[in-house]
Amino acid sequence: MTVWSGTVYARRVEIDNPADIAEKIAALRTEHRDLDDAIVRLVEDGDADEVAIKRLKKRKLWLKDCIARLESALIPDEPA
Repeated sequence: MTVWSGTVYARRVEIDNPADIAEKIAALRTEHRDLDDAIVRLVEDGDADEVAIKRLKKRKLWLKDCIARLESALIPDEPA
């Protein structure tokens, strides 16, 4: 089974390979952290574009959702 991370430029993640999932989670967390830093800098800047800040925040939330989905894929299914 393959999951698309949601953007055209992102590579696919193989659900069957936990190492691939963990690698993707680490990359998404890094991007999430970088976005957080960028948002803080823009908010502190008085001349920052509000639309750009909103887009970055939306991207950050999307990344958080992707991370949560991938983390749940790492949890093995329990038999019924």
